[in-house]
Amino acid sequence: MFFHIVLERNMQLHPRHFGRDLRDKLVTKLMKAWRALAAITGIESVGKGLIRDGTGFVTFPVKYQCVVFRPFKGVILEAVVTMVNKMGFLAEAGPVQIFVSNHYIELI
Repeated sequence: MFFHIVLERNMQLHPRHFGRDLRDKLVTKLMKAWRALAAITGIESVGKGLIRDGTGFVTFPVKYQCVVFRPFKGVILEAVVTMVNKMGFLAEAGPVQIFVSNHYIELI
């Protein structure tokens, strides 16, 4: 259910962040964007930036390694129930939110 994979994403950076710590600013922005969804374990490469016309923003292709969570059908998950109502309940297992309808709950 947990996988270590390589992903690529285009990151936009404002001109005020240009300077010696440009790479650090890109990494910080990437980590903030993925904080709740995946754990970034490393940066493989930061490509050459492309200036966007009229805005001054620069788009950089960033290739990074991360650990992601992907549940499969039939797998039993440990989850925390966060809400119960007359239609069912909502639970969370890491970054995944799960809704279970009353129609799928069997009473013993």
